[in-house]
Amino acid sequence: MRRALAIAVAAGVSLGLGAAPATAGLFGPKKPKPDYAPAYAPPPPPPPANGAIFQAANGYAALTSGARASMVGDVLTILLVERTQASKSAAANTDRSGSLGLTPPTTGPLSFFDPSDVTASGGAKFDGKGAATQSNALSGEISVTIAAVYPNGTFLVRGEKLLTLNRGDEMIRISGLVRAADISTDNRVLSTRVADARISYAGKGDVARASKPGWLSQFFSIISPF
Repeated sequence: MRRALAIAVAAGVSLGLGAAPATAGLFGPKKPKPDYAPAYAPPPPPPPANGAIFQAANGYAALTSGARASMVGDVLTILLVERTQASKSAAANTDRSGSLGLTPPTTGPLSFFDPSDVTASGGAKFDGKGAATQSNALSGEISVTIAAVYPNGTFLVRGEKLLTLNRGDEMIRISGLVRAADISTDNRVLSTRVADARISYAGKGDVARASKPGWLSQFFSIISPF
């Protein structure tokens, strides 16, 4: 009975693995996020019955614009040239001191005080210093699609790139607003020209997992008061 059950389980597992697609991976297929999903061109409207050969509804571009991306679903390339650097420093230094001394009389009812009994002094000193420096750089290219066209001549673009390497995955995502005037003749735009840009670069896999502490170390790091 146990042998038959083991054979049935093994057969089910083999069938399940055989039916899974090659891109499924260990944790299922990689699906793009809806916020960065590609935008496809809508189907063309039916041509009006006006007898004209040229129909502007099928798409119109001036001769001066060339083949620049200008409609929903068109593809353009974002050149990632991000470079930021920030530094901050602060310092404070305070020093305060004070003293008080009284000389007791040598005669009379208070003559029993010693000079050291009526001497007081105090002081306070503080010295603080802090500094922080941060720099980031990102270069590369990513192709995106136009998701929306606005009346003022700006485009909402978005896209992502998923790279599966031998020891992990890398994901690049970007979205933002692009002016039509900033698009070059070969449909390229600098990332510094993307307004309200949302750029994300992350990775998963053995290399990314080895570069951060384990969950138990993170737990003790959070609850540690030191």
